[in-house]
Amino acid sequence: MAILRVLALTLVAALAAHAVEAADLTGSVKDGSGGAIPRATVIVLTPRQAVVATTSTTAAGTFTVGGLEPGDYVVRVRAGGFNDRQAVVTITAAGAAALDIALDVSALHEQVTVTSSPGLAQDSARALQSVSVVSREELDARVTTVVAQAVAEEAGVHLQRTSPTMAGVFIRGLTGNKVNVFVDGIRYSNGAQRGGVNTFLDLIDQSVVDSIEIVHGPNSAEYGSDALGGTLQFLTRTPTLSPSGTTLGGEVAIGAQTAHQGGGGNAALSIGRPTFGLFVTAGGQKVGDIRTGDGIDSHAAVTRFLGVTSSRLMPARLPDTGFDQAAGMVKANWTPSPRTQVVSAYTGTRQNNGKRYDQLLGGDGNLIADLNDMTLDLFYARIERIGLGWFDHGTATYSINSQREERVNQGGNGSRTATIGHEPERTTSNAVQGSLTRTLSPKASFQVGGDVQFETLVSDATNVNPTTLAVTARRPRVPSQATYHQGGAWAQTAFAASDVVRLVGALRVGAVSYTADSADAPVVNGKPLWPDDAFSTTSVTFRAGAVITPTGPWTFVASLSRGFRAPHMTDLGTLGLTGSGFEVSAPDVEGRNAMVGSTADATAVSSGDAVAQLVPESSLNVDGSVRYRSGKASGSFTVFVNHIYDNVQKQTLILPQGAVGTTLGTELITAQNANGAVFVAAATNAVLVRANVDNARSWGVEYEGAVQLTKALRLQTVFSYYRVKDTVTGLSPNIEGGTPAPDGYLMLQYAPAGGRWWVQPYLHAAGEQTHLSSLDLSDRRTAAPRSRANIRAFFLNGATNRGWIGTGPDGTFGTADDVLTATGETLAQVQDRVLGVGVNSSVLFSAVPSYVMAGVRGGLRIGPHMLLIDAENLGDTNYRGISWGMDAPGRGLAVRYVARF
Repeated sequence: MAILRVLALTLVAALAAHAVEAADLTGSVKDGSGGAIPRATVIVLTPRQAVVATTSTTAAGTFTVGGLEPGDYVVRVRAGGFNDRQAVVTITAAGAAALDIALDVSALHEQVTVTSSPGLAQDSARALQSVSVVSREELDARVTTVVAQAVAEEAGVHLQRTSPTMAGVFIRGLTGNKVNVFVDGIRYSNGAQRGGVNTFLDLIDQSVVDSIEIVHGPNSAEYGSDALGGTLQFLTRTPTLSPSGTTLGGEVAIGAQTAHQGGGGNAALSIGRPTFGLFVTAGGQKVGDIRTGDGIDSHAAVTRFLGVTSSRLMPARLPDTGFDQAAGMVKANWTPSPRTQVVSAYTGTRQNNGKRYDQLLGGDGNLIADLNDMTLDLFYARIERIGLGWFDHGTATYSINSQREERVNQGGNGSRTATIGHEPERTTSNAVQGSLTRTLSPKASFQVGGDVQFETLVSDATNVNPTTLAVTARRPRVPSQATYHQGGAWAQTAFAASDVVRLVGALRVGAVSYTADSADAPVVNGKPLWPDDAFSTTSVTFRAGAVITPTGPWTFVASLSRGFRAPHMTDLGTLGLTGSGFEVSAPDVEGRNAMVGSTADATAVSSGDAVAQLVPESSLNVDGSVRYRSGKASGSFTVFVNHIYDNVQKQTLILPQGAVGTTLGTELITAQNANGAVFVAAATNAVLVRANVDNARSWGVEYEGAVQLTKALRLQTVFSYYRVKDTVTGLSPNIEGGTPAPDGYLMLQYAPAGGRWWVQPYLHAAGEQTHLSSLDLSDRRTAAPRSRANIRAFFLNGATNRGWIGTGPDGTFGTADDVLTATGETLAQVQDRVLGVGVNSSVLFSAVPSYVMAGVRGGLRIGPHMLLIDAENLGDTNYRGISWGMDAPGRGLAVRYVARF
């Protein structure tokens, strides 16, 4: 009975905690000169972007939103002719202080983050981790073809472009599977993600995105595995509610640009009722072939293997660099009561005609490297409840995320008779997640949450003989029906020790499991194409730090965090062609005395370590930030050191002599050097294997600043620097993607009073990156290595098949007197000129060259109409970043028109 009385009293106390009357939020909306803005739309959202209420300002520019339950909210204000503004507001039993918001194109405002600490909204200047926020207006100004372009001008963030359709994002010098990606809090990246690029990142279409947040540094304590560099968060567009009756809103946008000679557009409609909102958008674009800086491709196969500029044999617009994309989203927001919100959304994207240009004339000279049937289908449903027993707020989400592609590849440096591989692949993830929040006191809050994701990969790989058209089963990149499950439980708390010091902590316990079953494998020559394989691990990660605000403009932050990355399906099970070359996994070379090479190129010797299944990576990160923000200036300077343990690197596979003629999966080993490195026809470099190799230490600085020089003139600066070293050798480790060069932006924006138009000249500069690893030096996208055998293969195949080789005096192709018609040289003469007499191999680039690129962009707003113009790369500079598979666009003009109503 005593226990029952205690439980009853606890329940009464919990319910009583929420027997608090709702409060009102009041405020005003003004323009930069202090004038009232009537009919501005004021939207109140939860930190997870569910709409609670919508209202409009009066003729005097004031507003009132009644019936808000105590808690944190995001207030978003929109008005025709102005940029959107967001602010964080906390409702208590006594209500909230009046919220006064000024809308102006050029003014410096606070940035709101809702992802630095899941479920909480806060000013980014007061967040424990550095956060970059890309607004909808910045998306419109920066993106011309793919959504990843939106992040390029942020401190600590770099763009990675493997091909026109495939991109990645570097955060603190790390990319690929060391950066996890979320859409509206739903994990978008999965266990099939490749190491140095996210194949499906650009299927998140610009037309469905409202803003992007980049959380810098390890945050595995809340977001789980993979966040060694940071987390990339896409927040999609949100329906609005109506104060009364039915309201309609929407958008029509069209754009075109000359660098890719393409264009597209989208149309959106929003329908609002007092308790229900629906947002629908659909659009598409046709992206043509790119013209790069100076009209050349610095890494083209003709330059890499034949030593002639691409402009001598190729058109100025690089072939096979165009694609088509169509996307749409339907999103609903139902608010049956002020305490309950239900949000559901479906996003679908279809991308066609994409190709891996870096495997075609952009690097290897092959004839086929297609990316077919690229599709995204993402659905989620989320319910939020204010007041849930003892907790102030609770949320639960279910999601299903399906990503599909079909890769078609033919190797042999342009051989027409080389085998054509087909590999359709689909990864489907079902996930559930939830969290609960409790305000313990005016100074303390507490959150707990959990998530679990169930992934299955399905692949059906075949080889086609182009001569006989015979079709045979082959080993897919990752075993079909492989499963990858991951999840965990986390808790976070924040405590205001005083008016100056706020302490933040988070802890997560996670688990990962992977299985592949030989019973699911086709049987070839009496053997299944892959063996049984299984892996599981657990982890404990944390984040702790202090936010110190001694005076209003200044904030000092220090934090310590542990990151974690479990090996993916791609790490554990890959056998096939990847961005770095041909790879194998440990189970596929079991019993062959396979050793890990000392480097990632053909010069590797055995390190003495046997190839073994991987163990997880982890990291320990320390960083500190100084931030300043006033009405006239803002800035942030961050220094960090990130120690990565059991670093997963790609190294050369070493096999005992006599491997030629044997197979790796279904791929024939065609050559082996004296050191034991082996080669296959699908790639020009030595076969690679992933291994935990030593530890690495990464450190760097990130800086961004803005100053309002006059009411109309604003100066912005951005700078990033990173350095990564193997703690044993002191060399750059073989982390896929490499390390970006020192990089900075200088932008000067002029926006006269009234904010109707603006113009912004900008300068982007990057230093030379000389710190290349052996993996970088073996990567066609970075160093573009070549050997006499490679040159011969391209000369006799890709170059001959494209009509660039003449028969010579004997009138027969394939003989020693064949000549490169552009120069009149034989194969032997080309080899000697490109490599040097007696030299067997070399790299085209031993460093990533520095560059300076300048442009100017501007915008004009007239009521609901907006026109954006960007004159890019005015000097027609030829440049690329590390591990890019194509050069950047050359001189070009992008125009975008948007009408919102």
